[in-house]
Amino acid sequence: MMGVQDGPDRPRRVALVEDEPNIREALRFILSRAGWRPFVIGDGATAAERLAEDPPDAAILDVMLPGRSGFDVLRALRADPATAALPVLMLTARGQDKDRALALALGADDFMTKPFSNAEVVERLDTLARAPQAN
Repeated sequence: MMGVQDGPDRPRRVALVEDEPNIREALRFILSRAGWRPFVIGDGATAAERLAEDPPDAAILDVMLPGRSGFDVLRALRADPATAALPVLMLTARGQDKDRALALALGADDFMTKPFSNAEVVERLDTLARAPQAN
C-alpha cells in the first residue's frame, strides 16, 4: 500500500550519517534547498540497523564515526538485502588514496573529501539517486 509520501513526486530522503554537528547542519541546509529530505544518524553504532529499518533514497556516510567506522557500516549495508543497493556517497576528511580504494572496494557508489563544494555534493547525490541500482 502506497503512503502519501510514496508517490513519484515525494521528496527524496537522504540519510546523513555524520557525527560533526557543523557538517550535518551544512549538509542538511544545502540538501533541503535542493529538494532532498535529509535526516541525521549521528553515530556508526546504529547506522546500518536504522537504514535497514527504513531505507532512504540515498545515504551520505562519513568514514570516521563514533561506535563503528563508516567502512564497517558500509560492509553491513552491502551485506543486508534491504540496503544492498542503497546509493552511498562516502564523505570524509581522510582523503588518502587507500581510503578511496577501500570505500569503492566495499561498495561505495562515490567518494568525496572534506572540505567539499556544496554544489558538487548535490550534483553527485542527484546523479547517484538517478542511476539504476543493481538489485
